[in-house]
Amino acid sequence: MEDCFFVLDLKFGIQTNGIKHTYKDPMPDVETRFRMVKESGVFDYVDKTPEISEVKDFKKYSQKYGLPVRAGGWFYEIGNHRDLLKNNFEIARELGSSIHNTQILYTKSNGQLATDLDIKDTYIEAYELGSKYGVTPCFEIHVNMWSEDFLRVSRVGKLVENEGVEFNITLDHSHVIFKINNPQEQKKYNIDKQINSGKLVLDPFSEDNIVKEWINFGWVKHCHARSVIPNNPLNIYAKHPDGTIGRGIQYPFQKPKNNEYHEKWDVKLLEPWKECIKTLMKYHLQDKTSKLRQISTEFIPNTDYGEGCRYSLFEQGVECTKWMRKTWKKIKEKF
Repeated sequence: MEDCFFVLDLKFGIQTNGIKHTYKDPMPDVETRFRMVKESGVFDYVDKTPEISEVKDFKKYSQKYGLPVRAGGWFYEIGNHRDLLKNNFEIARELGSSIHNTQILYTKSNGQLATDLDIKDTYIEAYELGSKYGVTPCFEIHVNMWSEDFLRVSRVGKLVENEGVEFNITLDHSHVIFKINNPQEQKKYNIDKQINSGKLVLDPFSEDNIVKEWINFGWVKHCHARSVIPNNPLNIYAKHPDGTIGRGIQYPFQKPKNNEYHEKWDVKLLEPWKECIKTLMKYHLQDKTSKLRQISTEFIPNTDYGEGCRYSLFEQGVECTKWMRKTWKKIKEKF
């Protein structure tokens, strides 16, 4: 059993956009971010595809502080994706990253909707290209992307597997959990109708929920951990260029101090989000074919997330990771 733990044990990292405190604080330089991560004592690696101008520093300080850049990521528009993918895979190889979190927009460069076949073909193209660089693309569950229409994920996964190619995803279940009991969000992609018909189940405590389906298919190779709650509060501190308020896909994991958050904070509301992490960990431990090797916290300062926040993004990531480590330890002890 110890050998099994050695092979299947998990690493915990942090996406580097979250290595800062409040929104108003400037982003620390590369060395400072690596030093903060190292001094926290809870992270095994960092997660980032840096700009070309930053690659040298990322490589230097990764080595200095003993923190590998295990994963990175970017978003892509089908039709304009191949050269960007190639460039990012080259960066990944130089930094020693084995995972590339891949977001695919729901429309193509010609303005048309990206169909299931388009996504399947792009996935296989990315998978074959990545294999030349020793990098695995993991298509992410994410709003504003093709995968926000959750039922499409399993359809595309099966199409990919029918071609004899393994399907890998990044599970960011915050994008699922915040839609629970959220009428406004459920209108997108007719999710409300899918729920009412019984085709889609969001509740992670229900046996046939969509997150558990993806996990049980064995597709989760990478995971982003950013806590949310059902019907998550909108981010009233931020607006998109069209004037709409931030969708609210981030909820403090640790209780904020007075005046650091605009809504009453309740730890019990985090249970659905936590349940998905527990489900993923249990699957990883029990199924020897599990491809998961790491989980990255991702508390970020973007409009739909933490723009305008007064709490520390970095401290939230630290506390979330402490909880995940304790949870992982307890689950291993039970088995």
